[in-house]
Amino acid sequence: MPELPEVETVRRGLDRLIVGRKIRTVLVRESPNSFPNAIADVENFVLNASVMAVGRRGKMLLIDLSSGYTLMTHLRMTGQLVFVGYERFGAGHPSNSLVGRLPDKSTRVAIEFSDDTHLYFNDQRRFGFMKLTPTAEVLNDSFMRRVGPEPLEGTFTAEDFIGRMRRRNNTSVKAAILDQSVLAGVGNIYADEALWAARIHPATRVRNVSDAQLADLLAEIKAVLTLSIDKGGSTNRNYVNAEGKKGSYMDFARVFRRQNQPCLRHPDVLIEKIRVAGRGTHICPVCQVEVIE
Repeated sequence: MPELPEVETVRRGLDRLIVGRKIRTVLVRESPNSFPNAIADVENFVLNASVMAVGRRGKMLLIDLSSGYTLMTHLRMTGQLVFVGYERFGAGHPSNSLVGRLPDKSTRVAIEFSDDTHLYFNDQRRFGFMKLTPTAEVLNDSFMRRVGPEPLEGTFTAEDFIGRMRRRNNTSVKAAILDQSVLAGVGNIYADEALWAARIHPATRVRNVSDAQLADLLAEIKAVLTLSIDKGGSTNRNYVNAEGKKGSYMDFARVFRRQNQPCLRHPDVLIEKIRVAGRGTHICPVCQVEVIE
């Protein structure tokens, strides 16, 4: 599943491409779960509406319309958004649909704008969705209510982070930061990277991590997310950025997918891959020692 930097990269690309465009038609194909909206609502609130902005909350894309409604869009595992017009831009799972003729068998929703450009929502496994919701009610959506604060939000402080983490004192620190109700948008790649940078073993219980260490961990989470956004996201096999190109963050990864390679802090020690919180996890056995009490 895409993580915060990948979704933010998509948001920036779509914000540049589709804002101001007026929707002429919406074609929904094959999978009602991908577009769970009443026909009357589409006619009243989507058709002839213009795109006002493309936002993001956690891993959710928010396409705001002039009708006062928002298309809440989640790509899940295999979703794509592909803009076709005077330029072509694709984002999401790197199947041939990014570059091939559209619509194709993976297309779930095709939005046609008044200038004959198109936005296609493709999803091979049909887990993603575009859900129409009144803009004023987006934050009250059951999905959105479970999403924690944005780690890059300027008002989100170390004190806020420590307080939220302390509610998970009995779980591993990695499980806590992967919990989207604790912090929005952080996934496996950036959890491993930040924990390595903060020298914290992912399996250490939160109760055994000091407040100072948690403050340092938040600083590292912010640093790695910021760098990844700057680099266009990761080169994870299942994701490409808003220009249909793989991001470059993995060129700078310090621990993720570097198992059996030397630690960048301890060249004579090899990175190990273990399992924590049900996820493949990369650590340096010298930099990151589990604290057990």
